[in-house]
Amino acid sequence: MDKPDQSVLRILDANLNRAREALRVMEEYARLGLDDAILSGAIKETRHALAHAAAGFECDSSADTAQADARGSADPQDLLIRSRDIVGDAGRELAAPAEYEREDARHVVVAAGKRLSEALRVVEEYSKTIDPTFAAAVEKIRYEGYELERRLHVTFSARERLGDLRLYVILTESLCHADWFTTAEASLRGGADCLQLREKNLPDRELLERAKKLCRLCHDHDALFIINDRPDVAILSGADGVHIGQDDMSVASARRIVPPTCLVGVSTHNVTQIEAAASVAPDYIAVGPMFPTSTKPQDHIAGPLMLTEARKRTSIPLVPIGGITANNASDLIMAGATCLCVCASVIAQPDAASAALQLRMIADRASGL
Repeated sequence: MDKPDQSVLRILDANLNRAREALRVMEEYARLGLDDAILSGAIKETRHALAHAAAGFECDSSADTAQADARGSADPQDLLIRSRDIVGDAGRELAAPAEYEREDARHVVVAAGKRLSEALRVVEEYSKTIDPTFAAAVEKIRYEGYELERRLHVTFSARERLGDLRLYVILTESLCHADWFTTAEASLRGGADCLQLREKNLPDRELLERAKKLCRLCHDHDALFIINDRPDVAILSGADGVHIGQDDMSVASARRIVPPTCLVGVSTHNVTQIEAAASVAPDYIAVGPMFPTSTKPQDHIAGPLMLTEARKRTSIPLVPIGGITANNASDLIMAGATCLCVCASVIAQPDAASAALQLRMIADRASGL
């Protein structure tokens, strides 16, 4: 490579600074705004990766290294800083009024994400003229930045959409005390603001027809409607989301199938699964079972402490499930649950509406409403 142009060094220096600053803005909000250890840790790792890549940046600044050493330093990082010209920067005073206006902290983070990708693209392109290996490393970091931006956006969006959710009822016909549709109506009247259709053995045609009917019912009650396991049925029925288990397709695969606005939830049973789920940013994470349950027996009971551990790690909405009743529900909300997720405690009761109302009132009180 030829000796680098001074202007290229200035461009690289300015945009490496922008990228580091943008990552720090994103990291601080994930850490202190969202209290999200997993997401803030991922952003920190990317910030360190950029610093490591920059430290290995090679610049053939002079054909005579001895002369360069005599002038002060041949270190590329030193040269980048020395090339800086704040006073003579023609663009220093150029700023649109909108640059000083941000609606809220979320918009600050969104702007930082855009600034990160722009700065890394500039670094990548100009460093090709000096150090192609460094350019390749920056390209990889740029793609990591895109994923971090996505994870932040999904977390923001999920917290907004699910922040008011209180009672999530799973509907399975074999467990219903009454007719399945009557039970669904009663659950919604009692205060359920989300229904999940969980039917493992229905023929596809019947499952889809039932899903369409329940979707209309939920939307008439301003409630969310979720399909268990089946992204295809979620699309065809107009459902608001799909829920997948540990043995089902991945969150990423489900995202490729459903529309961008479709919620994707995932079941977890231990800390390892919780951390893995949080790293791919589903819209919510179900944690359970909280207590022993005959609805879906498990060899391992995660327990309420697992919910506490999950909340320490992620700000993604958490949905506790398994064995939840009116006697043990309130502590789960106080431990960080977004809502209560129940099945037999509502649908297997003679008066599903009253059972739902009781749980909804408990969730509301525990949430301070």
